[in-house]
Amino acid sequence: MNGSKSVSERFIAPHIADLPPSGIRKFFDLVNAMDDVISLGVGEPDFTTPWTIRESGIYSLEHGHTSYTSNLGTPALRRAICDYVARNYRCQYDPRGECIVTVGVSEAVDLALRMAISPGDEVIYTAPSYVSYPAEIRMAHGVPVPVVTRAENGFAVEPEDIARAVTPRTRAILLNFPCNPTGAVMPEAKLREVAALAEKHDLLVLTDEIYSELNYDGDHVSIAAFPGMKERTIFLHGFSKAFAMTGWRIGYACAPAPMIRAMNKIHQYAIMCAPTAAQEGALEALRNGHASMVDMRESYRMRRDFFVGALNEIGMECLMPHGAFYAFPSVAKFGLSSEDFAEKLLQAEKVAVVPGNAFGPGGEGFVRCCYATGLDDLKEAVVRIGRFVKSLKK
Repeated sequence: MNGSKSVSERFIAPHIADLPPSGIRKFFDLVNAMDDVISLGVGEPDFTTPWTIRESGIYSLEHGHTSYTSNLGTPALRRAICDYVARNYRCQYDPRGECIVTVGVSEAVDLALRMAISPGDEVIYTAPSYVSYPAEIRMAHGVPVPVVTRAENGFAVEPEDIARAVTPRTRAILLNFPCNPTGAVMPEAKLREVAALAEKHDLLVLTDEIYSELNYDGDHVSIAAFPGMKERTIFLHGFSKAFAMTGWRIGYACAPAPMIRAMNKIHQYAIMCAPTAAQEGALEALRNGHASMVDMRESYRMRRDFFVGALNEIGMECLMPHGAFYAFPSVAKFGLSSEDFAEKLLQAEKVAVVPGNAFGPGGEGFVRCCYATGLDDLKEAVVRIGRFVKSLKK
């Protein structure tokens, strides 16, 4: 068996060698080889980080704040995070031991999984999902168990579907609402049923709420705020989406102190601490970034209303997403796979969307379009997509 592998390949651990490459990255290798593409693919705000936040980072560097911080993050930032979470999510955490600042929320998810998962443990997650979840579960030596959400239910997960997926090996449930890639939110009543399931089966809940500020049609509700859930929930969040700080790489986790201590063991050996200047920028975001965040959200709402309406007008059936900044239109009726549709659209009209199958089970038959881009580009993209869709009907 090993004879067909090179010397270097034989040193790669099987659970890493078997990981599939990111479906998003694979597709954008094609995009990067072309000019004049309108990209609706990258899940990133098109806004520059607000000036006061940038200025705070610059000030930090100019004044020589370049040393390590506490592994957990600066005390000032942790206090501000816990105040923010209490005010906006009705979850109370002690900044001294129930909060850790991480390198993006992606590291927070990784720490939570590696802290909690033993080899062979199963982790239920909703699908279609952010591409990293099943990979991160596998890297923690867990077994990813997708529970498929459906368009007819607004892509909200059905509690009974989670109940059917629970086995004696189930260790945790991983939630992401508002959802990447569907833009779905979770009704409070159904979220309470999921919480009851977690208590019934003694499961940990990881709730990634990175898009929670981008909720357009109602108040966001966190499962961590329900009675009895704090002790079995890890609240995961960050600054990338709401504050347009993707490149700053600052996230955080809030959880009971024993969990944070265990997560910090991994963090201090692997990372040491999040970047100092970025932490000071994040502190400024929490102190004075609310108005900018609201302005950005309202801009996304306007783009969402235009873009989703326009997609439906040209014959691409698309539910109205209630959160995040993604539309997830169906392409099933055009007789092409998601990947073929995306590749042909890119070649014919130079519009980049992400094939739905990149997001796992339930994604086939859809494409993800990020509307966090300029309105003029969105308008031109609709014209090009409409022309392409019309050509498929001939």
